[in-house]
Amino acid sequence: MRALPAVTSFGPAAPEEILRPARPWFIVLSVALALCANIVPLSGVATALRPDFLALVLLYWCIQEPRHVGVGSAWFAGLVMDVADATVFGQHALAYAVLAFAAGYFRRRVLRFPLWQQAVQVAVLLLLCAGLVLVVRYVGGAALPPWTYVAPPLVGALLWPLLSVLLQAPQRPRRGGSRS
Repeated sequence: MRALPAVTSFGPAAPEEILRPARPWFIVLSVALALCANIVPLSGVATALRPDFLALVLLYWCIQEPRHVGVGSAWFAGLVMDVADATVFGQHALAYAVLAFAAGYFRRRVLRFPLWQQAVQVAVLLLLCAGLVLVVRYVGGAALPPWTYVAPPLVGALLWPLLSVLLQAPQRPRRGGSRS
């Protein structure tokens, strides 16, 4: 007799493990939480190192569930981020739409690798996204940021394995079965 239900392992899904499809409400919830994580006020080093959580979550869902999250939803999330961040309207929308397109283009390639190797490819995609935001800001008259501008995409890439495991957890089939 078990007192606790079977707990799935806290690790990436094995290649032979078949995950359930993600529920749309869970995708919307994760995107909303990522937006909140982006706009929470921080100070000091935390601000300089905070990754773009919304770009990271959108990238994950564009790779894992391209039928639910694509360029259009990334564009809309970018517009919401522009309003929430009070920045040039459309800069995040453009960057997230290009990120979603690149994620769809490289989807099969990224999924072929283990999580730590995926993180390298994710770093390139997040740097592309940050670079697009930088170009739009620069064209709009903003000064060039310091070299630490590249730190948040790299921190986001380091968080990729953890984010993947957390977002896969509800999709895993339940193990064990009998309730006593």
